[in-house]
Amino acid sequence: MKKENFSLTGSNQHTIIGDITYSAKPTKQVAIFVHGFKGFKDWGAHHLVAQYFASYDIHYVKFNFSHSGVNPENPVDVNDLNLFAANTPSFELFDLDLIISYTKQKFPDAALTLIGHSRGGGLSILTAAENKSIHKLITWAAIDSFSSLWKKEQEPEWREKGKIEVFNARTKEYMPLNLSLLQDIEQNADKLNIKTAAENIKKPWLIIHGNDDINVPLSVAQNFLKLNHEASFIEINKANHVFGASHPYKEDQLPEQLIKVCDASIDFIKKTE
Repeated sequence: MKKENFSLTGSNQHTIIGDITYSAKPTKQVAIFVHGFKGFKDWGAHHLVAQYFASYDIHYVKFNFSHSGVNPENPVDVNDLNLFAANTPSFELFDLDLIISYTKQKFPDAALTLIGHSRGGGLSILTAAENKSIHKLITWAAIDSFSSLWKKEQEPEWREKGKIEVFNARTKEYMPLNLSLLQDIEQNADKLNIKTAAENIKKPWLIIHGNDDINVPLSVAQNFLKLNHEASFIEINKANHVFGASHPYKEDQLPEQLIKVCDASIDFIKKTE
């Protein structure tokens, strides 16, 4: 097993940093992990997840969006709040397309699976509905609307002041969001409609959600099933939004609930259609 770092030029010429954890054996299966809001590729147990997938002969790609707010020189947390504030879903979709193209060029014969967590799950649904390079889709605690990430009553202040702040319970800090985020969602409402994209997924899709998720309710996953009857669904008992992980994560083994998520995802990737 080995790890390889890479960097690309993403939205507005800002840097995307990423890494690939290789399996010990040649493989034609590659997973691309898409992190969520306030997340990043080195959050919590993501490195252990990458190693776990690689141990089952699946190359694992993870990356930071160009506007994640994680400084490439110090990639252990969100530390560039100005860059974080300027992020939009459209920037992230642009970055994700770059990552898919890069991965496809690097592994031209591989079947690519998108794995998206939370907001990254929403982005992955949008991308999988359109991008023919994606073979399978897996979502972990995916959102069904970008506007679910803030309170509706914040929007008048947002329009007036040009910025709002959201609280990060982990770091106990307030993180800014520029008005450009709200404007992007309003101006590109059709392109960014996760529910419509969910209806249009025509490839294998596995939905995984914890029934103790207070960030994204289980009902969101259940509604995805109503929108797309062909999707598969696994409910993880007593699992929270991050399936038992935390940041920083100092254990050398994955949480039990996250192992269940990984096992189900690996089985789904390896399943012959």
